[in-house]
Amino acid sequence: MKLNALMASIAVAFALAAAPTQAQTLRWAAQNDILTLDPHSQNHATTNAILMHAYEGLTRYNAKYEVEPALATKWTYLSPTQVRFELRRGVKFHDGTPLTSDDVIFSFDRIRQPNGTMGIYVTGISEIRKIDDHTIDMIMSAPNPLLLRNIIDFRIMSKAWAAKNNTTNVQNYKANEENFASRHVMGTGSYKITSWAPEQRITMSVNNDWWDKHQGNVKEVIYTPIKSDPTRVAALLSGDVDMLTDLPTQDIARLRANNRLQVVDGPEVRTIYLAPDMGSAELKHSNIKGKNPFADKRVRQALSMAIDREAIKRNIMRGLSIPAGVMVAPGVNGHTPELDTPVKADAEGAKKLLSEAGYPNGFEVRLNCPNNRYVNDEEICQAVVAMWARVGVKATLAAENMATFIQKVQNFDSSIYLLGWGVATYDAQYTLQSLVRSRTTGADGNFNFSKTSDATVDRLVDAMKTETDTTKRNQMIRDALVRTRDEALLIPLHHQVRPWAMKQGVTTLHRSDDRPEARFTSIR
Repeated sequence: MKLNALMASIAVAFALAAAPTQAQTLRWAAQNDILTLDPHSQNHATTNAILMHAYEGLTRYNAKYEVEPALATKWTYLSPTQVRFELRRGVKFHDGTPLTSDDVIFSFDRIRQPNGTMGIYVTGISEIRKIDDHTIDMIMSAPNPLLLRNIIDFRIMSKAWAAKNNTTNVQNYKANEENFASRHVMGTGSYKITSWAPEQRITMSVNNDWWDKHQGNVKEVIYTPIKSDPTRVAALLSGDVDMLTDLPTQDIARLRANNRLQVVDGPEVRTIYLAPDMGSAELKHSNIKGKNPFADKRVRQALSMAIDREAIKRNIMRGLSIPAGVMVAPGVNGHTPELDTPVKADAEGAKKLLSEAGYPNGFEVRLNCPNNRYVNDEEICQAVVAMWARVGVKATLAAENMATFIQKVQNFDSSIYLLGWGVATYDAQYTLQSLVRSRTTGADGNFNFSKTSDATVDRLVDAMKTETDTTKRNQMIRDALVRTRDEALLIPLHHQVRPWAMKQGVTTLHRSDDRPEARFTSIR
């Protein structure tokens, strides 16, 4: 074993040993740590998966991904643009203070601050009005067909706690700033987050005063981020962890064959893609000066055509991926099999396109990639670099921890990057509005860090946000997905398949948004 792997194993063993366990303690491991504890700062799936245990929205998903009441018990449409929510009475934050309308209004103002990337979840809401301590009206700028799904991830924070701790402003993560909320939590949820040691562990304890009933028996959760694939699997095999939600593809067969374990299979509504900087006059990390190769559609198409997605599926993903032609996965409203036909690998065709665009000898560029976030993310990037080299594009790979990678991306310090996008609302508008629509100061394009801009897509996204006729709206979604595909505004690689492994005796719901929930989990 190499020294760095040995040290990682020792560090993980120490972290697990330092957190004494007892009956009904769930020891959960995955490769990625959270970015922050601030619920309005970073739209990052692992961060959201942890924080949803402590922070809640007005609505939530049930076990079947149907919207149901959470901090609101009832909602009534007073008009197509005004919805009255009645808050659940008797709900308390973890410090014992009661939930009121003031907390919802404060959280609404906070989540919209430009330092965060969570504003997509309140898109279309122009105002929240207080009717009384337990009643609010949401005022929309136009009808909003996704309102109840969007606000699931609009997490409610204690106004009094934030004021007391000087944390009314959202953490500016991309500037590497901290605030009280980035290290401490005050929600109403089913678990209390009791500690976070970055890159080591997160601990949670059950909230015995929660307003709802747990459907499992987990009293404590210990989440351990373990970047190393062998170390992560060894922790499960040795019994140091109970559940893994990041399985190395090369180990799945032997984990399935182990009668002390169970592997729970399921797709994930997440698409892995490449985002080329289309909008800069000159690429920041390239040998081409005075112009931007990615502004030319033919270059973007050539990059896509040079990639053998079937080879990545076969050799890197061990069959656990669905080669992608569009930017949404099966299970998302807007996805259809006939649209999702991936570009066929054609090195000669890619060379021809590059030559037509004025780059017969290719060019140099830097590819940014996380190395601890998605299944085989660095290995995928390595394969892409090799495939591009065959057509003359010489890419230098910069792979690093997700925490520092995403800061570079959000500071526009990348010429092309790999990212994965899960669809929290299960509707394609979420992807199109966040990633493809031109960036504005609001929620539009709030995760568009490649300066993608297309007037046709913008018009379609703006229309679908307020269209209540399902047939018309789905046609808009289809048209926007086709436009994004045909113009190669982004380059989809594949949709992830996401098996989880756990000890026999652990039962939990497999979630296609890759958010395990302790309230649905039992240990015996």
